[in-house]
Amino acid sequence: MERIVECVPNFSEGRDMSVIEAIAKEIRETENVKLLDVDPGADTNRTVITFVGTPEGVKEAAFRAIKKASELIDMRNHKGAHPRIGAADVVPFVPVRGVTMEDCVRLAHELGKRVWEELRIPVYFYEEAATRRERKDLSNIRKGEYEGLPEKLKDPEWKPDVGDPVFNPKSGATVIGAREFLIAYNVNLNTRDRKLAHKIALRVREKGRKKRLETGEKIHIPGRLKAVKAIGWYIEEYGFAQVSINLTNYKITPLWKVFEVVEEEARELGLRVTGSEIVGLIPKEAILDAGRHFLEKQGKSRAVPEEEIIHTAILSLGLSEISPFKPEEKIIEYLIEEEHPLINMNLRKFANTLSEDSPTPGGGSVAALLGSLSASLLSMVSNLTFGKKGYEEVWERIEECGMKAQELKDKYLMLIERDAKAFDMVMEAMRLPKKTEEEQRIREEKIEEATKHATLIPLDTLKLTLEVLEVSKPVVEHGNVNSISDAGVALTTLLSCAEGAYLNVLINLPGIKDEEFKEKTQKEAEEILERVRREVPELMERVKERMS
Repeated sequence: MERIVECVPNFSEGRDMSVIEAIAKEIRETENVKLLDVDPGADTNRTVITFVGTPEGVKEAAFRAIKKASELIDMRNHKGAHPRIGAADVVPFVPVRGVTMEDCVRLAHELGKRVWEELRIPVYFYEEAATRRERKDLSNIRKGEYEGLPEKLKDPEWKPDVGDPVFNPKSGATVIGAREFLIAYNVNLNTRDRKLAHKIALRVREKGRKKRLETGEKIHIPGRLKAVKAIGWYIEEYGFAQVSINLTNYKITPLWKVFEVVEEEARELGLRVTGSEIVGLIPKEAILDAGRHFLEKQGKSRAVPEEEIIHTAILSLGLSEISPFKPEEKIIEYLIEEEHPLINMNLRKFANTLSEDSPTPGGGSVAALLGSLSASLLSMVSNLTFGKKGYEEVWERIEECGMKAQELKDKYLMLIERDAKAFDMVMEAMRLPKKTEEEQRIREEKIEEATKHATLIPLDTLKLTLEVLEVSKPVVEHGNVNSISDAGVALTTLLSCAEGAYLNVLINLPGIKDEEFKEKTQKEAEEILERVRREVPELMERVKERMS
């Protein structure tokens, strides 16, 4: 799926698993959609469901889920700790890849129209899909909750965005919107006192709180954190209170900042934060940012594999206090990425597979593997330099090199898979039928397209060698002298990577008819290889000087 939208509907049922499963089934069975997470809460009596897919697929799945909720959930019997206004309480669309916020606003408006026309449920639009400023904030729309909805609908100011102002006693109303990625995040406290938790929430949330002066006058005190909404509640299931937070933009206020500010406020009240939890899913960058922050506080290098950074974040935020935090189940990128059979093989199995009579994996994948090994060695030298006495002046620069090397290592690993898949695409195109002239034309077009793609993958591998080359220069010059031979090995594997990738570009060119593409690609590949061939020996001489 090149164009991906996320949808995170919240349903007012967190206890009856048959109802929850019936709603999830509607999503699971919708074409071009992948169900990622179903997160019910008994005390909140609410379930957060996360799924992704093509824009049209996600819109269809959202409607089916709302329809099923309207059939199975009766709001007249609903009680729970979380604010709510309807059975399908809130349905946000989030741009993930290849779509804009405007695309998501359009989806929200189209879905709202269909919900009213087919289900007769009044609809409000919020966040980026809002049609009125006061409706941008979800809490404004939900004020008074389901119980206050009959009176709210009588107020002309709160006429639904779609539908008549008629109360639907069974389903309430549905709020549909478009927004950036929202992280639902709860911080755990060593108290059962909901009021204390809520006091912290009022202090940290952007909206802030009202304070009465001795004169009786009320003044507004802004909260400490931007892009943060929060309330305090007590969860009987857990036996402690939480500060329940919606982090509406983690790029404005990072996750670690929320955690630390809540910690500060808790200490002032004589409380202690014992851990926290992510409700639903989290973007990988948000948790990596937290992990890097805590590594830096510990005086540790941040130039480590992303698995280690994530592990540090989990431990530092106490994300496994209530239930184990499993990155493969909670980080959205891990859930939507394709399988990586080659990357996940052990060394022996990879070598065995390589040695067999199948053309994939082949030389292109090996070239990418060599690039990943080169970047890994450079990161290793960086980590053996950072924090060591005698190298204080280069700690910051050498750590940056190591972090960049880790990033390049991961890109190379993906190219191992991409190279093998690109060749498989060529084989699939060649197997297309060719009995008629039309079939022959389509087959030739597909072969040309697949062969170009198979040429550009090793060219990407070759391009990355220039980035590794730049990382290697400060490592060779300033890296720990006791590990400088490892930097030399990194240069050797980098040169082999470049030579191998170049050969894999060349072998594909004769099968391409587009002469302009061939000329441009070959020229670019030759220029890159020439530079690598020129600069690697120069750097190797410096390695030998430092070894002597």
